[in-house]
Amino acid sequence: FLLALTFLFLFLFSGSVYGGDFQDGVDAYQKQDYKEAIRLYRLSAEQGHAKAQSNLGVMYYQGEGVPQDYEEAVRLYRLSAEQGEASAQYNLGVMYSEGKGVAQDYVLAHMWFNLSSSQGMTTAIKVKNIVKKKMTPRQIEKAQELARNWKPTSK
Repeated sequence: FLLALTFLFLFLFSGSVYGGDFQDGVDAYQKQDYKEAIRLYRLSAEQGHAKAQSNLGVMYYQGEGVPQDYEEAVRLYRLSAEQGEASAQYNLGVMYSEGKGVAQDYVLAHMWFNLSSSQGMTTAIKVKNIVKKKMTPRQIEKAQELARNWKPTSK
């Protein structure tokens, strides 16, 4: 359920400023042509397009146009999140908090939620606070330190 809000956000607001394969992928997705959306997102994702990587990750998470594959979703979210894409950071936090495609790790979940919320993703603040209740003070301190020291990569 946590990804549902991000899922909706991604596809309603993700494409208006981008052209080419990515925007065509958004259009195909909105028409529920998932195979075509996958193909077009993959073309953009291979060029390092962070939103395409994130959207492709959502499709792997949901199993739309491809078999559901949490590990592949995590891989794609990570590529995007490391470039600073807030929605991918949020989704990666969800994967760590739920242990889907990765070992459950509240420290890394908190870190990714922290990074996402610092870019204004309010849902990340709420979920970070839920995760925080499951953590020790030392774990919270470690997560905050990781977030402070985090630097985005380039494409």
